[in-house]
Formats: sequence, structure tokens, C-alpha cells
Amino acid sequence: MTSAVIVAAGRGTRMGPGIDKLFLPLKGVPVVVHCWRCFDASPEIDDIVLVVRDGWQESFDELARNHHFLKPYRLVVGGAERQDSVANGVAALKNGSEWVAIHDGARPLLSQVALARCLMAARQHGAAVAAQRAVDTIKEASPDGTIARHLDRNLLWTVQTPQCFHVPIIRKAMAAVKAEGKQVTDDTAACEFIGQSVRLVECPEPNLKVTAPGDIPLLESLLG
Repeated sequence: MTSAVIVAAGRGTRMGPGIDKLFLPLKGVPVVVHCWRCFDASPEIDDIVLVVRDGWQESFDELARNHHFLKPYRLVVGGAERQDSVANGVAALKNGSEWVAIHDGARPLLSQVALARCLMAARQHGAAVAAQRAVDTIKEASPDGTIARHLDRNLLWTVQTPQCFHVPIIRKAMAAVKAEGKQVTDDTAACEFIGQSVRLVECPEPNLKVTAPGDIPLLESLLG
């Protein structure tokens, strides 16, 4: 069984006060609906866990009803940090779940092709992540804001979601960072902490994350 965990518990502080980026309208529907649709339609996915803020459960149940999602889903309350929310989502997986795709609810451009490629790579390597090669020249900065050194962009990638794992691997990784009091910004960093290699899966199509109100017009143009 393969499950999805959609992380939808963030507060999106960069959006400004009183704005929930996951419910901003994008092509007439909330942002989070686009990625939920992708997982609901995917033949790769058997069920879905959505990690949400406490008090928002009814809003997500209403989305499921209004958009006629068919796959079984469960709502789990998020934690203080993203890694806590992911841990709560992974803990809620059914006993038969062998593989999991973890995705940010604020990335509405996820394609079926990218999802399938990431899951295929995870099944071969144990862990995989959607990523894109760096195309800009990258510099490391000094504390005073000047250039410290030039980095070889041929070795650099921007890492996104979905991040896909064999369930025992991600559970072990999340438990390890929690036990050591480590803070990680993504799930692959937890794998790195336990020495688990993660396969980079190049996804050339845009996979942007909503971080500011100005992102919506660009995302709408990319959605066509």
C-alpha cells in the first residue's frame, strides 16, 4: 500500500496576518485542492493523510465533499514545527502502508508524472525527492553580506516535494532527529542524519510553492 501525507498545517507567516495561503483561490479553487486532486487521481496512491491545524478539520471535510474526492482520507492535527507535523502524519499511516509520498499542501503544480517518478525512485533506493538543477550562479555569503566563495552549480539542486520513502526508513529517521533534539527543514535531512541516501529525481516542470500573495498570478499562468 502507498499513502500520501499532505502537510497543510503551516501558518504561512510571510503571507501576512489573517491570510491562509492554502485557501487562497487559484483558478477558482483553494490552493490545497490542486495537490489533493493530484493524489486523489493518482493510481499510485491508495489513501491520503492530511495534516491540518486544529480547528480546521471541518473546512477540509467540506473541501472533500465539495470536490468529490474519492480516496479514503484522514485528518491529523499538526505539530509545532513542520517536522512534528510530518511525524504526526507518518504516525497516522495504516499498518499496511509500505511507501509514503510527503507533499507540501502549498505546492499546487505537482504533476502525475513527477509523483510517479519519485515513487519509482523511492521503491528502488528507499528514499527519493523531487528536485531541480540550479540554473543560476550560486555564491556563498559572508556575514557582512559580501561574497565568500563561488559554488559549483553543477553540483547544486533545489529540493522540493514530494519526498517519498519506504515507511520504516522515514519513521526511523524522524524518531532519530526527535531523540537528538535536531531541527530539520525537510524530511530528506532526517534521512541524511541516519545515513540514509536519498535519490534526487529531476522534475523539469515547475513545482513552485506559494509563499507570498504575489505568487498566485504566476501560478495561475503556469496552470494555464
